[in-house]
Amino acid sequence: MTAAIATAAPCAAAMPTSTRRDHVVDIPGGGTTIGTDAPVFRDDGEGPARRVTLRAFRLDACAVTNARFAAFVAATDYRTEAERFGWSFVFRDFLLPGQVAESPEATPWWCKVEGAFWHAPEGPGSSTLDRPDHPVVHVSWTDAMAFAGWAGGRLPSEAEWEHAARGGATAARFPWGDEEPTDEAGHLCNIWQGDFPLRNTLADGFAGTASVGRYPPNGYGLFDMAGNVWEWTSDPFRVRSLGMAAKARNRAATAARERVMKGGSYLCHRSHCYRYRIAARVGHSPDTSAGHTGFRLAYDA
Repeated sequence: MTAAIATAAPCAAAMPTSTRRDHVVDIPGGGTTIGTDAPVFRDDGEGPARRVTLRAFRLDACAVTNARFAAFVAATDYRTEAERFGWSFVFRDFLLPGQVAESPEATPWWCKVEGAFWHAPEGPGSSTLDRPDHPVVHVSWTDAMAFAGWAGGRLPSEAEWEHAARGGATAARFPWGDEEPTDEAGHLCNIWQGDFPLRNTLADGFAGTASVGRYPPNGYGLFDMAGNVWEWTSDPFRVRSLGMAAKARNRAATAARERVMKGGSYLCHRSHCYRYRIAARVGHSPDTSAGHTGFRLAYDA
């Protein structure tokens, strides 16, 4: 597959301000393999590979955009959890001049910014008006579920998401196949290039989100199933293992009501967060929001 960056953004053109399903892809059902027998992060429950049978369904070709989410907010007056909490996490390189924010000790590259939410993704003084075709961010699982109810869709299951991301391939590592993205060339998705979190070379042209549909689609015609933004699924987070560590992780995930997220984001790099692989997964509580969390909708066939 070519490494050239697509110049068109078909999803943005198809759904600029509404819930039209002009660019929804039919995904065939049947038997499929989920997970991997060669996990990178075993504690995340990436393996073992397992066979499941899925019904046919439909999936948004692209993640939900700022414009599409704005239509939802305009129609419903919905306030996201980040708005109700009064803050959300912003990557430290995106802090505006004069901003001061606390950072978690374990992840000092994240900053707790007062007033950051989907329409002001870097906090007060920022706006999504100049990026209507970028994926909406600072969206929690709860927010995504609210949007899905309004739009007549649902969040995909983890199995549906993986099946769709493989684009018809049996065991592809990435949505485009097994070719590994590099820092220098072959920009197949929007991820970090350089030394995370100290230096981003911006070799792919993006420090943060890219407009949806910027990169070539997979075999099913789906865009950005790796990188750009993390995508919520409907499934609770569980690790499939009988080990004591897995049991402890599952107890914590159940207590926090964690949900599975897939796909990685623009902050992923092989040396840091090698989770733009199809089998990769993380779990977060349903009220989690940050500058790299988004979603796309599924629909029953």
